[in-house]
Amino acid sequence: MVFQVGATLLDACVLSVVNGGATYGYALTQTLKESLEISESTLYPVLRRLQKEAYLTTYDEPYQGRNRRYYSITPQGREKVDEYKTGWKEFRGRVDGLILGGEAS
Repeated sequence: MVFQVGATLLDACVLSVVNGGATYGYALTQTLKESLEISESTLYPVLRRLQKEAYLTTYDEPYQGRNRRYYSITPQGREKVDEYKTGWKEFRGRVDGLILGGEAS
């Protein structure tokens, strides 16, 4: 079964991946696809918004005759990741209690 990924959860996932080190869009999409159903057409507007909100910055590096745009996290982005981690732990615990009931540990 596939659960729909909302904007806030997608932001948290994107920022968490980039928090591990600068990456470019295609590589980020591939990493996210390991856990979520996401397309590049979904990802790029998210990246632009996170950049506009000052959570990400970009820089270009040449690669095989073209420029590849890399995304790196800002100090504000790191703070947001910490907020998401705290919120996720609380949310996950409540949902586990609802769905798993006595099985949750």
